Amino acid sequence: MFYTFFTLVILLLTSCSQQQTLRGVFKSQTPYEKYAAKLKDANLDETALGQEWITAGQQALQDSLSVRLPFKETGYFAADKPRALGYRIDAKRGQRLIVNLEVQAREQLQVFMDLFESGNGKPKHVAAADSTAATLAYEVDEDQQHILRVQPELLRSGQYTVTIQSEPILAFPVDGKSSRNIASIWGDPRDAGARRHEGVDIFAKRGTPAIAGTDGVIRQVATTPRGGKVVWLSDINRRQSLYYAHLDSQLVQVGQHVQAGDTLGLIGNTGNARTTGPHLHFGIYRYGHGAINPYPYVHQSSAPVPAVKINGELVGNWVRVSSRAANVRLQPSTKSGVYRSLPQHTPLQVTGGTSSWYRVAMPDGKEAYIASSVVEPATKPVKYEKLASETSLLDEAHPSAAAKDSLPAGSNVAILGSYKGYELVRNEAGELGWINPQLTLSAR
Repeated sequence: MFYTFFTLVILLLTSCSQQQTLRGVFKSQTPYEKYAAKLKDANLDETALGQEWITAGQQALQDSLSVRLPFKETGYFAADKPRALGYRIDAKRGQRLIVNLEVQAREQLQVFMDLFESGNGKPKHVAAADSTAATLAYEVDEDQQHILRVQPELLRSGQYTVTIQSEPILAFPVDGKSSRNIASIWGDPRDAGARRHEGVDIFAKRGTPAIAGTDGVIRQVATTPRGGKVVWLSDINRRQSLYYAHLDSQLVQVGQHVQAGDTLGLIGNTGNARTTGPHLHFGIYRYGHGAINPYPYVHQSSAPVPAVKINGELVGNWVRVSSRAANVRLQPSTKSGVYRSLPQHTPLQVTGGTSSWYRVAMPDGKEAYIASSVVEPATKPVKYEKLASETSLLDEAHPSAAAKDSLPAGSNVAILGSYKGYELVRNEAGELGWINPQLTLSAR
């Protein structure tokens, strides 16, 4: 039955893909929106499966899990269960978020990537791509959390690996140096606290080249009492100006077009920096906003992308809590707050993993992270039981769960775990499911 419906859906979607809808003529759509439009054109959005796919996409924005960059996760999308991933990221203006997606599947599998600004209300869509492009890149415009949603098309299965990193959008303004050479940061007090530092100070030997952080046009070359010899570079595409101060010499002219990496001048200590060592005062001024913190624009993290160390054979399978109790968290880190504490033998379905943490679906469907050291494969039974009476094999640990099968009295079942009065069992045919053991089991 499932495969008949699968074939019907694929045929309908293929048919719709060959038609150009009026929506596509008048509106530029993201890959996700185009696919959703195909579902609607085929009336599949009104089916239970279509509704489940739409709901999963919406829910991923609400139940997103927080991650720290750089981040890498591997997991599996099952064809029979519509699912979407949500990753919540703390992003800073001046960073470029880069998402790489690798997909391995027996059949072609389209996976959609959509990035949203979280904001205080409805998430705002800001960027999109899919697995055909494999990469999504976005320059962050405001300091706020962003949500990355990753969702596959219906009725296709496959393994995914998503890597999320950030990089500065500007080249570092001092040749051969990095943010490790910044000695004074944004907001440090100046003039006995009368004002605040509107930039960063990068120390280097006198004569070290100060370089253009981006392509642009030289707006001003001047000498001022505070900045000494200064250069202003207009970053027209981003509506901001880059400010280089305390230069020993200026090597550009007003109106000159430069490219990222071109030398603008040489490091010195002119202006009010005469009593300090040679350094570059580097600032950024946004049109209509004034000075902003330049650090995220130039800081390149040295943290490597963490390797995925989980047992990949467990992805898509069941594990259970092996210790007396174990904590699940909304971030793959012991520094994250405890989301729930689960008792021993609680079954969890592994949906992915990052570093040494499993991403798991709890019996109620909520997803979180758990350390791999506190779980074990749920293959060897905790105990065996014989059913005292006929009972239903359920697809979920819930009173309204659908029955997958009926188990006759006297059936032998292997108990793999327990959750809130329900037991995860394997019947004699090897089928997994849940039973309510109340008044149905007798010791074998």
